[in-house]
Amino acid sequence: MQRILSFRPAFVAARPTRRAVVAISFSVSPPPNPTNTTTFSQYCRSFTMSQKPQEPTITRVSDLPTQDAKWVTLQKVEYVDQVGKPRVWEVASRKTRSKTGAGIDAVAMGNILLHPSKPPSTLIVIQYRPPHDAYTIEWPAGLIDANETPEEAAVREFKEETGYECKVLDISPVQAADPGLSSANMVMAMVEVNLKEGDEEPEQRLEDGEHIQRVVVPLSELYEKLVEYSKRERHIVAAKLFHFAAGMEFARNQKYGIWPEDDKK
Repeated sequence: MQRILSFRPAFVAARPTRRAVVAISFSVSPPPNPTNTTTFSQYCRSFTMSQKPQEPTITRVSDLPTQDAKWVTLQKVEYVDQVGKPRVWEVASRKTRSKTGAGIDAVAMGNILLHPSKPPSTLIVIQYRPPHDAYTIEWPAGLIDANETPEEAAVREFKEETGYECKVLDISPVQAADPGLSSANMVMAMVEVNLKEGDEEPEQRLEDGEHIQRVVVPLSELYEKLVEYSKRERHIVAAKLFHFAAGMEFARNQKYGIWPEDDKK
């Protein structure tokens, strides 16, 4: 039997003009989809917006003329390869690239949640993505606004999607987001959230049309939880998040001697 609670998390955005009402439900077994919530362990809490009336459904897919596209455009790139042969490549490009911040499209927030009595954790988000017609499991992320630095965008987007204030620890070099298909690029901001005993969960600040579920997972359990999610119907894990988790998992388990302490074990 489930109970609706006022949730005070053990630990642990879109614009701040709209606030979401959050209802928390706990169940013993994992939910079939993000309309329910559950705990992965006593340290793993999740909560989701209560006003999601139904599962999203694609009603039509049609060709989009480039001139009618608001966010992306399709380009034909003609180039000469390394052996002098002319070639052609089809490229999807964003129309919204920031003119500042070294021309960076987006920022994702790899995050560490620190709590005095709980293990180091990370906050992941689950949201429906029409290109895959599935719920994706990701780190919080968003586009960089005009005249905004990657650091500023990271703090703003993390606050909007999760409700939490964060401190930026590091900004990565510019990365290719999907190099075989798109010119889109991004940076990874590693951020830290410091929590206290008894901290209440903050409200998300989501735009109309955003339905984002937040899930806190201990870092030591991240890889196995992502594998678990990937086995659920209509769920898919974002590559960047899975690569991070898999790198940690295999470096820890295979003892390749990457760190000096590995040789002592």
